[in-house]
Amino acid sequence: MNKSLLAGLGIGIASAVTLSAVASGSLFESKPQFAEVLASKPVTETIKTPRQECRNVTVTHRKPVQDQHKILGTVVGGALGGVLGHQFGGGSGKTVATVAGAAAGGYAGNQVQGNMQNSDTYTTTEQRCKTVQESSTRTLGYDVSYKLAGQEGVIRMDREPGKTIPVKDGKLVIDSQS
Repeated sequence: MNKSLLAGLGIGIASAVTLSAVASGSLFESKPQFAEVLASKPVTETIKTPRQECRNVTVTHRKPVQDQHKILGTVVGGALGGVLGHQFGGGSGKTVATVAGAAAGGYAGNQVQGNMQNSDTYTTTEQRCKTVQESSTRTLGYDVSYKLAGQEGVIRMDREPGKTIPVKDGKLVIDSQS
């Protein structure tokens, strides 16, 4: 065979391969460089931290009662009522007035002592505390839906990706650098 025939045959084969590659698009077909972000949803957690909240309140206390049955008030009131009742009437009426005065005086003395004991108070300031929960929210990452070469997928990223995610050698490039 001659050289020109071989050269022509080589050029023809090379041209046929090149034309078929161009026609099928495989020569210029490149892998995608970015994945399209379809949605990005933050993943958060709520942290509850207890803390004490205290305030001062004024509290009114009753002083301890020494004469719980109000005997002193009843006796003094009865004596004064008897003396006052004895001033009225004559004969057996005097006796009835003395007894009635003593009974009324005893009741009045009992009530007066009770009122005095109830109003015998003192105040203190006390600290009252309660536990309250403070809430804070922390972002753990982002669940990202993406589309790469016609396929959809979901991946968790530590930062929000934007509109695209870089691709290298057919894989998403996920790094913690911004």
